[in-house]
Amino acid sequence: MGLLTIGAFAKASRLSPKALRLYDELGLLPPARVDPRSGYRLYDPAQLERARLVAWLRRLGMPLARIRTVCELDPGAAAREVRAYWAQVEADTAARRDLAAFLVDQLSQLSQLSGKDIAMSSARGTLGVRYAMLSDRGSVRMSNEDSGYAGPRLLAVADGFGGSRHASEAAIEALKPLETEVPGAELLSALEDAAHRAHASVRELAASDPALRGVGTTLTALVWSGSRLGLVHIGDSRAYLLRDGELFQITHDHTVVRSLLDEGRITAAEAASHPQRALLLRAVGGGAAFEPDLALRDALAGDRYLLCSDGLSGVVTGEEIRRVLGSVADPGEAALELIALANRAGGPDNVTCGVAHVVDGAELPAA
Repeated sequence: MGLLTIGAFAKASRLSPKALRLYDELGLLPPARVDPRSGYRLYDPAQLERARLVAWLRRLGMPLARIRTVCELDPGAAAREVRAYWAQVEADTAARRDLAAFLVDQLSQLSQLSGKDIAMSSARGTLGVRYAMLSDRGSVRMSNEDSGYAGPRLLAVADGFGGSRHASEAAIEALKPLETEVPGAELLSALEDAAHRAHASVRELAASDPALRGVGTTLTALVWSGSRLGLVHIGDSRAYLLRDGELFQITHDHTVVRSLLDEGRITAAEAASHPQRALLLRAVGGGAAFEPDLALRDALAGDRYLLCSDGLSGVVTGEEIRRVLGSVADPGEAALELIALANRAGGPDNVTCGVAHVVDGAELPAA
């Protein structure tokens, strides 16, 4: 079969002539030959397979630069790359879905209620928390680089790295202004601003002393506003929710191993013993990417939340966590028992636990 004109090739590949000219300019799909007199682009029918792959990937929304990478891979590696791309799309979509649901809810309330009614509704729906935060250096480490904070509106855990506790302390300090009341409609903005303050503080710390170069920290925090709960998360510390007897991990680990697991490149069993299981893809400072996850949730009376560093989640099973959160009524005693479980499992790392029980505001003692 001879060469195809750009029109015939466009029809066969389901790409427009305009798209084919762009892909030629980008070096993604150059023609087999360009007529020296007319300048017409001519394509080999053997190029149709690549052209169709490009068309499919564009329909997925994949950026052209990444499509070029996929097209140069063997089929197996290309499949893994597409799987990795789609896993990221789904994660991004989930975050935007939570934000959209929050905005729909907020705007619906504004359209139905007067300002006075909104205030009364908020007061009736106000929840409170009973909380505790405990930290332990574990059975192996000589020092504790974790930091935590627990208050009526803010629960936060930071797991520092780089040989100093200063990074985790700086990150927690940057979040403390959130302890003042934040309107539910401003939770996401307040959390994002606080995360950026934490990142700036840790970077300034690292620049202040050569001995602190490379320090960084994870950061996971919850902020309550009435019946709304805001979450900011970066790194591999975790947030869990126990609701109606079921335990949910509500954060996603930003680690190399979690990424490989999501992409199907390793199994769960391989992840548990992977040599890079502690390597972070995102963090506050430390040279890793700074891209915190932000989410809004509805809090319900009876919910029990746990924030913890990986010194707990790395050695204590989800079933054990579920049992403790569900059976120990006092948050402080629950945190103490969880830390004891981590140390009985060898205590290979610092371990920090923040536990919060959501209750109706009327159940809290008067200030």
